[in-house]
Amino acid sequence: MAGEENSTLTPRDEGLGAGFFLKIAGVVVVAGIIGMIVFLVWWRAVYAWGFLGGFLAFAAVLCLFAWLYDRRSART
Repeated sequence: MAGEENSTLTPRDEGLGAGFFLKIAGVVVVAGIIGMIVFLVWWRAVYAWGFLGGFLAFAAVLCLFAWLYDRRSART
């Protein structure tokens, strides 16, 4: 029976390893911290300028990021 041969684990079937999961956990923690900082800055803009002003400030930052990204990767 060919299926029984492949059902046992061999030493080279270690999986992804702990390093992979630690890197994923680190990325999630860093993304959470960055997201919290962005949210706090946006919330201060909403508090200072109102809801529409906060969204306009957020849109301005996104447009600035898009413009800089587009300048760096311009087609030749």
